[in-house]
Amino acid sequence: MTIEFMLRIKNISEILGKHVYTSDGDYFGQIEEVNLIENKIDGWRIRIGSGVMSMFGGARGVVIPHQFVKAIGDIFIVNKASLPEKGESFALASQETENLMNA
Repeated sequence: MTIEFMLRIKNISEILGKHVYTSDGDYFGQIEEVNLIENKIDGWRIRIGSGVMSMFGGARGVVIPHQFVKAIGDIFIVNKASLPEKGESFALASQETENLMNA
């Protein structure tokens, strides 16, 4: 039995500007830029919304590694576990994200 999958390739320009939500459904921001390494997507720069800006010490954007992206379609969904919890510092969240990547 053969199962064939169809891969729908999107232009990066179609993804830029899409709204980003967490896996829990919370609004997170908007795709601003893609980071490529050797013609492969490494991460996404996201301009974060004002509602979550305080979690990142007032930063206007973050880079989310591509492995934490759950879905790309009409909206962009990132894994909530890759983001800091409310009240948690961004430095601690970055260390946890790095540990997840190395696991």
